[in-house]
Amino acid sequence: MAHRYTSPLTAADVTPPELYFNRRAILAGGVATLGAGLIGGAAHAQVNNEELEPNSWEDITSYNNYYEFGTGKSDPARNAGQLTTSPWSIEIDGMVDNPGTYSFEDIMSEMTVEERIYRFRCVEAWSMVVPWNGFELADLLNMAGVQDGARYVAFETLVRPEEMPGVRSPVLDWPYREGLRLDEAMHPLTIMATGIYGREIPNQNGAPIRLVVPWKYGFKSIKSIVRISLVEDEPPTSWNMANPREYGFYSNVNPNVDHPRWSQASERPIGGGLFARRQPTLMFNGYETEVASLYEGMDLSVYF
Repeated sequence: MAHRYTSPLTAADVTPPELYFNRRAILAGGVATLGAGLIGGAAHAQVNNEELEPNSWEDITSYNNYYEFGTGKSDPARNAGQLTTSPWSIEIDGMVDNPGTYSFEDIMSEMTVEERIYRFRCVEAWSMVVPWNGFELADLLNMAGVQDGARYVAFETLVRPEEMPGVRSPVLDWPYREGLRLDEAMHPLTIMATGIYGREIPNQNGAPIRLVVPWKYGFKSIKSIVRISLVEDEPPTSWNMANPREYGFYSNVNPNVDHPRWSQASERPIGGGLFARRQPTLMFNGYETEVASLYEGMDLSVYF
């Protein structure tokens, strides 16, 4: 499989969390130039031209949106421990050459050698920087064999009421669904994450495998994926189905398009305390150089 980015680093090379937050130790370890983006690539999470350091393990694993385990930010950490994540499989179907049910182990046996470390910002009304480890979604799709005519990729999350108390509530139409245009899905910044800080991804963050699309709002990065479908037509997505006026299919980070109930021109960084200063939201979450060409000629106030 051909990768667009190359790096000698693997999950085994991830700096331990305590060193990420000790600048002197980072410098001594010779990894100060890694930045807050993609190791081996040109993308960096920045605000005001300053590269951002990743959040702590505690921040990342205790403040989550995962409605299958409750609507409060602390609910997933409290309730997700009961989720069984092994064995796990993903059904890949639709317009592919090799449809079938792929076990997580089989997927990882194909991807582990090239698995790399990514530091991406995630944004909703708040933001944090997460050091994911994972592989490009494009590699998984290429393994399945994308057929001519496929234009979109649809995703579904697990539904298991006995382990996911949130799905007993009709807050959304379960299962949770998301989708990308095929060119978005094949972009090298679109990854399948399997860990954080070199550890296995915790249940509340989407174990054992989730999507990460760093230039879109966080709800696009669907968790605990059990189905991927290659389709011709734009697939339904959960938040767009629930409220199309507020949540468009694309959901690109765009400070110039307000949510109907609040401004999206600024965001609150997690980890800075109760009085953390809000910061300007960056177009495409700071990845404009890498992804703006995907939307050339589109009115992003219409295709929001």
